[in-house]
Amino acid sequence: MKIVLFVHSVISDWSHGNAHFLRGLMRALRRRGHDVVACERWRNWSTDQLFEDHGAGPIVEFARRFPDLEIRVYGGWDTIVEEVDALTRGADLVLVHEFNEPELVAAVGQVRRRRGDFVAFFHDTHHRAASVPHQIARFDLGAYDGVLAYGDSLARIYRRDFGVERAWTFHEAADTTVFRPMTAEKVDDVVWIGNWGDDERSREIREYLVDSARALPELRFAVHGVRYPEAARREIEEAGVEFRGWIANYRVPEAFARAKMTMHIPRGPYLGRLPGIPTIRPFEALACGIPLLSTPWSDVEGLFREGIDHLMVRSPGEMRQAIRRLAGDEEARLRLAEHGLETIRSRHTCDHRAEQLEAIYDEVAAVAG
Repeated sequence: MKIVLFVHSVISDWSHGNAHFLRGLMRALRRRGHDVVACERWRNWSTDQLFEDHGAGPIVEFARRFPDLEIRVYGGWDTIVEEVDALTRGADLVLVHEFNEPELVAAVGQVRRRRGDFVAFFHDTHHRAASVPHQIARFDLGAYDGVLAYGDSLARIYRRDFGVERAWTFHEAADTTVFRPMTAEKVDDVVWIGNWGDDERSREIREYLVDSARALPELRFAVHGVRYPEAARREIEEAGVEFRGWIANYRVPEAFARAKMTMHIPRGPYLGRLPGIPTIRPFEALACGIPLLSTPWSDVEGLFREGIDHLMVRSPGEMRQAIRRLAGDEEARLRLAEHGLETIRSRHTCDHRAEQLEAIYDEVAAVAG
């Protein structure tokens, strides 16, 4: 097949976790023999922020690390229908990611309605449908063949609240060409990879991470991420946590290899309104073979084995007890890491999702044909 993805960005992952899975999915689809291209808008927000903070170096490094990914850019909104028409010529399948402007979503729908020669899916890996539904309501999905939602709870919202007849659960997964176990000297006890962002988990970051570092001064804590207000950075550093700023996603396995354990701290919208969605970070951590401690979330779909693949802690006190125990118990760390890696490799790689996408396409194409 020829598969075209319209994305916010594949080039930049600055405060843009969607790029992680999309890169891996593209690679997995290419390995399965498909012609895959990603289309992103010239001067998109994430790439602009990356360039402003770090210059052109990370963009050049992306091109060096991902030479197999074909990326095309499009321009302004006055010619968007014509550009979409050209970019989708010969396509069998078009995926439009949620982190796009309504003008782009509408243009793909218009071309799909007029030509009718490709299957079109809207791909959602965010919580806006639950947290700010009016933003999703701006999208004209009438000409799309369905929605790929990264959790059962999100798929139900599309069916119930947006009148989408066909919505499939299509979880994110680990790109195992990037996320894999590495060997390095352990210089950190706990490393956390995550952005502050929008106060969706500020209290949890303070209680589970910052306060744990303050209570365990004999251990070394580190944080990578962006969008931290100055007051938050000061609070983190005063607790003894080393703040290391942005890290390119393809360098995260190196950071994991140098640490004894990591944390998962879910954002608020996934705890009540969208249960069962862990976001991308736990998949990537487990794929790297690092022990994972998670603050509470409801794994209603049974993605992982609680207590076997990762440890779920129910309170800040439990978090500190688990950190202290794992820091001194290498055998327990190895056992957790092996089990988590086993689950990823058996169920949650981008290759698994590429195979699932093929099956969904075949289902829709058979009906249409």
